[in-house]
Amino acid sequence: MILFAKNRFYRNKKVVVGISCCYLVLGLSACVSNDVSDLNRYVQGVKAKPKGMIQPLPEIKVVEPFIFEPAGLRDPFRPIERRQDEERSEFSGGAGIHPDRSRRKEELESYSLDTLRMVGTLTMDNTLWALVKAAEGTIHRVQQGNHMGRNYGEIIRILDDRIELMEIIPDKPGAWREQQASLALAE
Repeated sequence: MILFAKNRFYRNKKVVVGISCCYLVLGLSACVSNDVSDLNRYVQGVKAKPKGMIQPLPEIKVVEPFIFEPAGLRDPFRPIERRQDEERSEFSGGAGIHPDRSRRKEELESYSLDTLRMVGTLTMDNTLWALVKAAEGTIHRVQQGNHMGRNYGEIIRILDDRIELMEIIPDKPGAWREQQASLALAE
């Protein structure tokens, strides 16, 4: 019984599709016209227009070839070698200001100052400590005399709302200067 009902449904569906196709063909055949006079007029109008001039090709500029001769030039893929006497003069312990290169670097000196955030203070054994959050989220405890930042910054004062530092930055070849910086408490 179910098989008979399915067969009847498919037969009815085929009949409906066939009839729809016949109506579609009849509808499209009614749209066809043998009158192509408007098309002929358009083609004649295009052919009647005067022909334009073709622009001449632009002049091609001749480029002389460049031959690269690296003899005597520095290899750009090797690091610049500095002379030892320049390094000695730049980092010499003369009368001027200079960073202490013999000092072991502290962990917060590997971060630039703008990536560090002061998140609070705490007092332990009558010493005021500042809490500093690094870029990856680790919180470090620092006190006066610790170093932080890439410019040899030494903490000179810790206040409730900021940390004051004295940085040593290069001024010109062989010379350094001090610059005051601060790290404000993050809201």
